[in-house]
Amino acid sequence: MRKQGRDHVTATRQAKRAAAEALGVDAAFIDAMVERFYGLIREDETLGPIFASRVEDWPAHLDRMKQFWRSILHNSGEYSGNPMRKHVMIEGVEEAHFQRWLALFYANLRAMEVSEAGREIVALRARAIADSLLTGIVIHRSGLLGGRAGKNLPHYG
Repeated sequence: MRKQGRDHVTATRQAKRAAAEALGVDAAFIDAMVERFYGLIREDETLGPIFASRVEDWPAHLDRMKQFWRSILHNSGEYSGNPMRKHVMIEGVEEAHFQRWLALFYANLRAMEVSEAGREIVALRARAIADSLLTGIVIHRSGLLGGRAGKNLPHYG
């Protein structure tokens, strides 16, 4: 990549991180959000067993999820992985699971100390991710008929 292109990428990443941080969505917030959220997940009667059957090393999983959310919210570029592939492989996951995931995610956000604008931006990203994953799963199972699978997922607010 030419220097001009690298400079543009760096400037874009810095601007996105600065905008998020101005709303209170900094690295410390992301760390706390992930820790609290997966604490809720692990205790949840619906989602807890699904995660328990797949996550063997919780500290490593939490570190990976923190990288993921920093990449999403700060455009840090530190996460590399294929969440779609991992989720498509989970048999029996349906819209109700994503609805529950979002309900817990939104409840977690509401309990956290951050601006409402910060909550909204994080919630919008979470919903987009849930919609994308659910749509990918349904398309994988049913073909293109599942192209709008996440249309009924709850919105924040």
